[in-house]
Amino acid sequence: MRFRVGAYGVIVRDKQILLAHWNARGRSGWTLPGGGVEAGEDPYDAAIREIREETGYEAAIDQMLGVDSIVVNARNRRRAGKPGEAPLQNVRIVYLASITGGELRSEVGGTTDEAKWFDLSEVKTLQTVSLVRVAMRLYHERPRNGHLEKLSKRKGN
Repeated sequence: MRFRVGAYGVIVRDKQILLAHWNARGRSGWTLPGGGVEAGEDPYDAAIREIREETGYEAAIDQMLGVDSIVVNARNRRRAGKPGEAPLQNVRIVYLASITGGELRSEVGGTTDEAKWFDLSEVKTLQTVSLVRVAMRLYHERPRNGHLEKLSKRKGN
């Protein structure tokens, strides 16, 4: 089994959420901006980097919402020319983030091809990856008492 850690940002502003359109290996769907944590990289920093790469925005991490784990079976991982792909466990760290600068733009040459704001009420009607459902639950159930201050102090903000 392969193993991957990803870090993602839930970014909500004016009752809208920022999503990125994932489009890779013949599959697509709306997802949170974010992605794989590189070797030696802190997930906090990975989320900020991935948000910038996929949306053009600079972001601040406000709070960790939760961690989710999913195993993708080998049949769903098959790629052209790669029979016998191993199952993949994805550990997904979900942060609440906010925009601090930059301008909306789509990623070029990555696994996402568009970034867009959607009304929160519209999310249920979109073709999304499973992470979005998990993130929306975490967002609505998030703790709201002092966690922002603790995370900011940890990263020296």
